[in-house]
Amino acid sequence: MTQVQIPGTDLSIFPINLGTNTFGWTADEAQSHAVLDAFVAGGGNFLDTAESYPAWVPGNTGRESETIIGTWLASRDNRDEVVIATKVGDHPDHKTQDPDYIRTAIDASLERLQTDHVDLYYAHRDDEVTPIAEVARVFDEIVRSGKAKYVAVSNYSAARLAGWFAVAEDEGLVKPVAIQPQYSLVYRREFETDLRPVAERRDLAVFSYFSLAAGFLTGKYRTEVDLEGADRGGMVQGYFNAEGLKVIDDLVAIADSHDVAPATVALSWLLAKGVTAPIASARTPEQLETLMAAPGLELSADEVDRLDRASTPFAEEEPS
Repeated sequence: MTQVQIPGTDLSIFPINLGTNTFGWTADEAQSHAVLDAFVAGGGNFLDTAESYPAWVPGNTGRESETIIGTWLASRDNRDEVVIATKVGDHPDHKTQDPDYIRTAIDASLERLQTDHVDLYYAHRDDEVTPIAEVARVFDEIVRSGKAKYVAVSNYSAARLAGWFAVAEDEGLVKPVAIQPQYSLVYRREFETDLRPVAERRDLAVFSYFSLAAGFLTGKYRTEVDLEGADRGGMVQGYFNAEGLKVIDDLVAIADSHDVAPATVALSWLLAKGVTAPIASARTPEQLETLMAAPGLELSADEVDRLDRASTPFAEEEPS
């Protein structure tokens, strides 16, 4: 299956990034291993995790996802077949970008993942307090130690990202090769206005999170009743308005015309908008087919324009 190169790296990836925040939440270890097996069997190779996944589940430590991936890697002996990205700095117990903590966090992540390196190490969420030079230097240190091949950022402002590049250029430090912004048909403004220009200028890979808006863009939430009892019902609620349902109507119409699922179209739209590999998660192996079909679906210019127009309210201002 078609793979793409992450700019500035030797990493080739299938253009769907498997989100693993469901591991240890809606999927137990055995289910998660089954998803990973099916993903790789289908041609996938790019896994996204974090030290904080899934800390929001009562009773969890927030380190379950990495641990589950680690037991899978150990049991399958296939580390060289996958590209692994993890993140630091958004755990409930430690949300800062303090360099001393980052040094210990990478070691803990590697131990849970049962590997000696990750391919991509993200600064997960900027605290906007730690001097950006200190952050840039500790991530450079981690790459030079061999514990990570490349670095990336998630949830950073364009200004702080520019500061990181300035320090890296002044001091000869490694530079981020990718960004991970929130971006979808119903969350467009921040990326398109602030971050896409930076990504294009710096030739950064873009890995969008909440690519399916917590499941809203699967089209399965059409009425208030559909939200009842849903694991992500609270997240979806924010899109459940006239503007959001208009996007769903057009998404479903285009999906029906191609005989594919709405989620496939939503991910294909992101690829058409320049996203390198949208992040999408699966609870069961059966859900993967819909996600992995997206790179093979080529939307027409008219279809992309139709979705652009339907989602305009989410590009111009925050949805009400």
